[in-house]
Amino acid sequence: MIIFITGATSGFGLSMSRRFLKNGHLVVGAGRRIDRLQELSIEYPENFHLIELDVRDKNKVQVAIQDLPEKFKSIDVLINNAGLALGVDAAQNANLNDWEVMVDTNINGVLNCIHNLLPEMVKRNHGHIINLGSVAGEFPYPGGNVYGATKAFVHQLSLNLKADLLGTNIRVTNIEPGMCQTEFSEVRFRGDKKKADSVYKGMQALSADDIAETIDWVISRPVHVNINVISLMPTQQAFGPFATFRK
Repeated sequence: MIIFITGATSGFGLSMSRRFLKNGHLVVGAGRRIDRLQELSIEYPENFHLIELDVRDKNKVQVAIQDLPEKFKSIDVLINNAGLALGVDAAQNANLNDWEVMVDTNINGVLNCIHNLLPEMVKRNHGHIINLGSVAGEFPYPGGNVYGATKAFVHQLSLNLKADLLGTNIRVTNIEPGMCQTEFSEVRFRGDKKKADSVYKGMQALSADDIAETIDWVISRPVHVNINVISLMPTQQAFGPFATFRK
């Protein structure tokens, strides 16, 4: 199986790359910080193809996919993992540039990859698109404004793709994690590790390996089985009550 993973340089993407390579799959790992993937290139020189790529750049995405070595061209699984959250300010105080970066990465990055890989999957009548959403796409929280909205887009896009692809063997899955202890919060808080660590203090969050294992199960289902959506959270995370403002 040939698996194309965006955002492969850290967190979910790095864990997935390691897991799938260990299981004998061919992996295309795409990301901006490729120095983090050099170890995998050395360890799996025949099964791992590394691409330095910013998914926000539609032209570079197109060229990167067109220029894949023959051995890696027939992508079986696209995992749209690249994504981020920036800041937790209320909408009225938020930085517009942060909003634009989240939209460009979480929405346009996903569209760029799908648009370039889906037609070939349809032509071969074989393939699986896995999008990384979030529980934030379904459940709002203060400061989650545009980040949550981008993940709501990913959720609906996944369902709409499944509707469009009826009659083909292409599968579509949206994975919606809750709290996961990766670099996610460090990015959100602009490298403030102390603040990021406080998010997970006193509880056991999900890990990148938990997400990789979940996706491994999804892609290993028989071809007639499509897992539409998986929403998963730590046992120690739940849903808050409705908020009420009182004078």
